[in-house]
Amino acid sequence: MMTHYLIDNLQYCNWSKKIFSQLREGGVDAVHVTVAYHEGFREMVSNLETWNQLFDQNPSLIQRGLSGHDVRRAHEQGKTAVFFGLQNPSPIEDDIGLVEICYQLGIRFMQLSYNNQSLLAAGVYETDDTGLTRFGRQVVTEMNRVGMVIDMSHSGERSTLEAINFSTRPIAITHANPYWWHSSVRNKSDDVLKELSLSGGMFGFSMYPHHLQDGSDCSLSQFCQMIAEAVSRYGIYHFGFGSDLCQDQPDEVVEWMRFGRWSKMPRNDSGETPMFPSGPPWFQDNRNWKNIRKGLEDVGFCEEEVSQLMGGNWLSFYEQSFGPM
Repeated sequence: MMTHYLIDNLQYCNWSKKIFSQLREGGVDAVHVTVAYHEGFREMVSNLETWNQLFDQNPSLIQRGLSGHDVRRAHEQGKTAVFFGLQNPSPIEDDIGLVEICYQLGIRFMQLSYNNQSLLAAGVYETDDTGLTRFGRQVVTEMNRVGMVIDMSHSGERSTLEAINFSTRPIAITHANPYWWHSSVRNKSDDVLKELSLSGGMFGFSMYPHHLQDGSDCSLSQFCQMIAEAVSRYGIYHFGFGSDLCQDQPDEVVEWMRFGRWSKMPRNDSGETPMFPSGPPWFQDNRNWKNIRKGLEDVGFCEEEVSQLMGGNWLSFYEQSFGPM
């Protein structure tokens, strides 16, 4: 009998017992959570301390995730394995030795840039994408060595393609959608999706409204038809979900995500304070994963294919990617 796993490979929620309970109600076996946006190393460690408290306070609901085995163990025990990731390389500062230290502290994913140019690569909002820097190439090599996954979700086109081709291990784009479906600057081109799939990498479909055709009004059918088209183009083995769910976060958190400490400019061109958009009605929280499963079935995916997309592909990727080769 086939075991069905459910993995969401990116969430940035305001974590609480309520949300952990919803993860269990939705049958989520593993979730990749963001533990730093613009923080330095010591601030990241402080965030990890908070997570240690959450593990202590919710032992029947969540456990730390370090390997693919932890997903299987969480599934058997009725818990959710929590995997840590960085949406910016700022915690490693300018010290390549901190890559291994972060891995030892449980970090399993790191984006090489978050919208802006970093010391490693260009962000998607930069006018000029010059690709991986000298430091960036060495960090990619070090991440390959220790078994930390390179994530290019917020990076520019050239930087992303160079990361795919320079890395000796498959990389991930944990939360985005195809640009040919919705022309958000954050969504990824056909060239990127082709190269990612040919290299054995993984792509997580996002339910964040800015990444969706018609935004919050995107229908479940539209979303799942897009997934079917992507699978027909690039093959089923390279896809899963990275919902980018930001449940219960106050709107002021958007300012930290977008602007950190690097900007004094008005928060957007209109001078309005940015706010979290409303999620689509079919995905409000982790109890709604059954809607995604039904939507995939409705566009023609069989049980085995649904199982791969809902978590099987991410689990295989975890098992191949975390830890030294």
